Amino acid sequence: MSRAWVAEAVRRVEADANRSADTHLHVFPLPPSWGIDLYLKDESVHPTGSLKHRLARSLVLYGLANGWITPDTPLVDASSGSTAVSEAYFARLLGLPFVAVMPRSTSVEKVELIEFYGGRCHFVDSASDVYDVARSLADECGGHYLDQFTYAERATDWRGNNNIAESVLSQLSLERHPVPAWVVVGAGTGGTSATIGRYLRYRQLDTKLCVVDPEGSAFFSSWQSGDRSVTACGSRIEGIGRPRVEPSFVPGVVDHMLQVPDAASVAAMRWCSAVTGRLVGASTGTSLWGALQLIASMRDAGEVGSVVTLICDGGERYAHTYYSDDWLAAQAIDPTPYTAELEALLSS
Repeated sequence: MSRAWVAEAVRRVEADANRSADTHLHVFPLPPSWGIDLYLKDESVHPTGSLKHRLARSLVLYGLANGWITPDTPLVDASSGSTAVSEAYFARLLGLPFVAVMPRSTSVEKVELIEFYGGRCHFVDSASDVYDVARSLADECGGHYLDQFTYAERATDWRGNNNIAESVLSQLSLERHPVPAWVVVGAGTGGTSATIGRYLRYRQLDTKLCVVDPEGSAFFSSWQSGDRSVTACGSRIEGIGRPRVEPSFVPGVVDHMLQVPDAASVAAMRWCSAVTGRLVGASTGTSLWGALQLIASMRDAGEVGSVVTLICDGGERYAHTYYSDDWLAAQAIDPTPYTAELEALLSS
């Protein structure tokens, strides 16, 4: 009975993936004379609206294949929001209860989406408490702790199987610079950077991987020092940056890291939405800021090529936070000087 249920559960998850077309690769407008192309991989078009849809699918399949998820297994995870939205979606698909343990500061829009998909939110005051609380809740209810921060780097097939890296390279095949000079991503679990970095090496490509990290995150300091025990206060940019170095973060596949001020992330987010007409989230702003810094360096060095980064999720989830001037003022975040830098970059 259990094996039959698992087979049906896997079929449902795979059928969901089969119904979803690959995500789009948009061209970001840069002056043609630069000889540099910037692409945005739009992960906001997944059924649950973010890059984390890929991760949630992989985590659920990993749990099913390992025998950790049965017909009576509640699912529990620690999350800053978007992963939990996607996990609630897949839990509902399989008829399983889901509990998300998350910081109380998580955007209202994400909480509402988790509840829309049938999930329940359990709030904690400190982001560093989410791990232990999620593990305890899973133990108490006989559930499975999905543990995205540990399993993200291994649940996804980094050698291919239409992972995000393979998808990007396939979509670039007819472009004038089909092998990008850089791929730029943020790190939440570290799973996306691990998948992309491993794939680039596996395919023997010259493409370099840059990981951007917001203020208050431990990843950048750890990568610089080589010390995985580094801790920090945590990030104000939802979805990326962590108070500790997560097990899924693989520093050996990262070629370069940039630390991005929160005000720069918000400026790039809002500027991207204005330039492209696509409402994006703050983690997209972090990645775009980093990508543009690399492009400026390429331009100054007379280099040509392509750069790829991600639209991690849609900006609709942040109407009451990053798109609210009152919220930014309360957080003492002023994007104005960084917006001026972005406008000067394209006009210079």
